Amino acid sequence: MKKTFFVTGISTDVGKTIASAILVEALQADYWKPIQAGDLDHCDTKKVKQLVSNTTSVFHPNGYALQTPMSPHAAAAIDGLSIDVKQINPPKTKNNLVIEGAGGLLVPLNDTQTVLDLIQPNYKVVVVSRHYLGSINHTLLTVHFLKEKGFDVSIIFSGNEHQSTEDIIKKMTKVNVIGRIEEEPYFDKNVVLEYAELFKKNL
Repeated sequence: MKKTFFVTGISTDVGKTIASAILVEALQADYWKPIQAGDLDHCDTKKVKQLVSNTTSVFHPNGYALQTPMSPHAAAAIDGLSIDVKQINPPKTKNNLVIEGAGGLLVPLNDTQTVLDLIQPNYKVVVVSRHYLGSINHTLLTVHFLKEKGFDVSIIFSGNEHQSTEDIIKKMTKVNVIGRIEEEPYFDKNVVLEYAELFKKNL
């Protein structure tokens, strides 16, 4: 039975794209980034594609590709359009699917909807948590909000280990921890493949 994983973060720049690449490799899944804001020449879809070794994964086009690296609602306004969530349709595939969100859960897409509105009830949600001052609060808020909405939630820790932070998050959320992505000097296909093998058992 195919699975769909939606990767979100507790903030921006926490490691969602690397985490997504590892999940794509571990599941030999397809990849889809519904909304890309800015950096279109080096977009997340291209980054993930460059990090994945398997030949099964398909990389689907963005629902919206916006020019400016800003919150999607603002980037869309600069491009002279408004994001219509009803027009963002998941790709049809018989394969597992990894969907990468934009920023955190409540990043606005338009005047009334957020990234949360892209997550369907049957999706498994993976929260990428990275340690910084305030990250415990951001992680607990994100996980508890998702659990209240009835989602199946897991965590990936990103960056150097911070034991006390990770321990309290595990105790207070009681969700599955897929693993931690270390602060590697670089990420390439081989590194991603190593993590994929490590994470498989917890997916």
